[in-house]
Amino acid sequence: MKKYFHLLSIVMLVSCLAIAFSGCGETEGTVSFTKAIPADGSTIQTDTEIIVTFDGTPTGLKANNGNLSLSGVKATIKGPFTTGTLELVLTWDDGTTSLTYTVAASEPEEPDIPPPPEGMVLIPAGEFRMGGSEHNEKPVHSVYVDAFYMDKYEITNAQYAEFLNAKGKHAEGDITWSLGEPPSRIEFVSDKYRAKAGYGNHPVTYVSWYGAMAYAEWAEKRLPTEAEWEKAARGGLIGLTYPWGNTIDSTNANYNRHIDDTTAVGKYTANGYGLFDMAGNVWEWCLDEYNANFYSVSPARNPLSGANSIEELINNYQNVKNPRVLRSGSWFDTEQVVRSAFRYGLTPTYLHFPNGFRCVRAVTP
Repeated sequence: MKKYFHLLSIVMLVSCLAIAFSGCGETEGTVSFTKAIPADGSTIQTDTEIIVTFDGTPTGLKANNGNLSLSGVKATIKGPFTTGTLELVLTWDDGTTSLTYTVAASEPEEPDIPPPPEGMVLIPAGEFRMGGSEHNEKPVHSVYVDAFYMDKYEITNAQYAEFLNAKGKHAEGDITWSLGEPPSRIEFVSDKYRAKAGYGNHPVTYVSWYGAMAYAEWAEKRLPTEAEWEKAARGGLIGLTYPWGNTIDSTNANYNRHIDDTTAVGKYTANGYGLFDMAGNVWEWCLDEYNANFYSVSPARNPLSGANSIEELINNYQNVKNPRVLRSGSWFDTEQVVRSAFRYGLTPTYLHFPNGFRCVRAVTP
């Protein structure tokens, strides 16, 4: 019996040595894909690095796109990648895997931005979806707008009266700044302009586009472009009808003659950017020429209709004759008109009871 066990031990030892050297006749385990960061199906930037992990070190690893490097069980695939759909295929001796990404253009780094001037808020740079359901709001399209500051409130009668006292009532041919007399809410008494009693904090009305441009120049600001106005009005929300959501009633805004007059600025809740009365109260002039079909040819970045640049338009605004854009609707208009996407155009000379404005200022680091 002892000889038997001794012989069995020798056989087992030889077997173990054989296993050590030959792997017992079995093949080595295959290397498999474990995960990818960002995950399959993600939206990435053109310069995003994709990290792929395996459960072992893959041999013969190749990628059909990007610059591949391998360190142990992790592979890094670097761009730049082309915007659009990225089909990334990885192959190695033991297998293959496919990953699909949506590649978006990388946004430029924003410089340090000073705090907003008093009475203004910062509208951050970025892309938004512009447009709506009406014929002159189509197609809905993506627009990138640089950062800018915007007035929290529409310009008031008291503010505009201050401007008139500093600059005087201007009327030369068709270029008129404001009536500055009935039926506006600014009166001329004892050689001085002033807001009528009870209307100092109401938005100014009966202001032409020329008058809005002149005020903005005096205040060292400017009117917003149409794209800036709509981005600001949406308050960071995506695809919603109004600055706060998809429904509206008389608690949200001054519209549809619920009050039948202007209301003091700031009466209703601000939108996500801290702006008041971006729907209703008074119409707001924008820089752009009104073009019902502009969205079909609009640039994707900082669009402006009717001029090559903002500076060109501001420097020559008194020579402008074409209709200008108005936004927001007014206390007089229906819920359809006070939508964030609604757009309208009038001659720049037009002095109308619901027409006002607010200003913006470029961000200077």
